[in-house]
Amino acid sequence: MTLNERAAQLHRLATRLYLRDVTLLVGRLLLSFIFLHEGVTLATHFEGAAKAMAALGVGLPLLVATIALQLGAGLSVATGLLTRPGAVGLGLFCLATAMLFHTNFASQNELLHFEKDLAISGGMFVLAVAGAGRFSLDWLLAGYLQQRRRDKDMVAALLAVENQFSLRLPV
Repeated sequence: MTLNERAAQLHRLATRLYLRDVTLLVGRLLLSFIFLHEGVTLATHFEGAAKAMAALGVGLPLLVATIALQLGAGLSVATGLLTRPGAVGLGLFCLATAMLFHTNFASQNELLHFEKDLAISGGMFVLAVAGAGRFSLDWLLAGYLQQRRRDKDMVAALLAVENQFSLRLPV
């Protein structure tokens, strides 16, 4: 393989990796949008949402927990901060929603919501496995912590060398 062929191969690999990260970012934003929108809607129309949820047998504490999960985990996935736990939480939430609220398969609308929740759940579980990618706060935080660890190790090594060569005067 010539040098030019190797360079072209490296360029293709870099392009593919960049596209992977862009795709993960777009996917995270698209997946999180429904939860952020719904969470904001429930929070801004809290009284009406509480009445509607009560009619379905959902109490106030569960409504508040739902809003907190949708906003918290939705932001987690969107920003890429603690993406994996956020995606797992939303994936489990979608599974529970499908199994508890969309089981009337005689209704085409309920069947559609059931299938939608399963699909979103699957997407969240795939995201939990794949991670957030480079365009995320997880990536920035990991890089920062790695640099801090290297700096700490370097300071420890320098102190060890200094202690090894320091003059010890008799007292």
